[in-house]
Amino acid sequence: MQAAIQFPNLSPEVFSIALFGMEFALRWYALAYIAGILIGWRLAVAAVKRAALWPENRAPMTPAQIEDLLTWVILGILLGGRLGFVLFYQPGYYLQHPAEILAIWQGGMAFHGGLLGVVVAAVLFCRKYGIPMLSTADVMALATPPGLLLGRLANFVNAELWGRPTEAPWGVIFPGPLAQDCGQAVGALCARHPSQLYEAALEGLLLGAVLLWLAFRAGALRKPGLVAGLFFAGYGISRFLVEFVRQPDAQFQSPGNPLGLAMHVGGYGLTMGQLLTLPMIAIGLALVVRAKRRALA
Repeated sequence: MQAAIQFPNLSPEVFSIALFGMEFALRWYALAYIAGILIGWRLAVAAVKRAALWPENRAPMTPAQIEDLLTWVILGILLGGRLGFVLFYQPGYYLQHPAEILAIWQGGMAFHGGLLGVVVAAVLFCRKYGIPMLSTADVMALATPPGLLLGRLANFVNAELWGRPTEAPWGVIFPGPLAQDCGQAVGALCARHPSQLYEAALEGLLLGAVLLWLAFRAGALRKPGLVAGLFFAGYGISRFLVEFVRQPDAQFQSPGNPLGLAMHVGGYGLTMGQLLTLPMIAIGLALVVRAKRRALA
């Protein structure tokens, strides 16, 4: 094996305390969710406070309504993310163990399921209060990348969702028997792509910076649906590309399908993550085209 980076000695827990004979811990993953939601909330409030950013110099909602929307969004993330993981990735297991479906403390959240949950929550919220949906989608898209960035960093700290084996000099030697089981010679270590960091950089840092610039400097919020469309397409393309170096889900792997392709013909195909991004890319591009056409009308 060529040069590689040893995984740093990181704990998945920020701290833990013992109370009444029980141990309570704050984990980096939970902190990432909390911090991501709070940062996204403040970005959304900052955007709606600047009326000049919106069509007809009128923000789609007030800061107080943003706070109400936040409650709906949190429920959508938790319920949608968990149910998405159950349905997309391990339906057979949870069909046999239905009592564990809501056991989110055991881990297992799917971004695409969380996204669907947020979409449903936002639609219901907009219909209830008569708020324009596309501009609401723009606000939410603008607020999402910080959470993606922090969530992927937490995945790295947890040494989970690592990538495929690699001989690249930035490959990381993740701990644990599963990470070290990649068919290498006896006694050799296995280095893998730090795919969590790739996603953090693309979906969180780069996409977030582009959307912030478009929203606050380029007038993109004056074209309803444009920021949301760019988010959908940008996330979808980023995730689609990273899937080529991300370790496939174990339930899709088999001796005849070592790459873990969810759909394949003749050795070529797509992973479940790639399949789920295709509708996102299509919807994103459709929203961008629609926003551009309405702006020219």
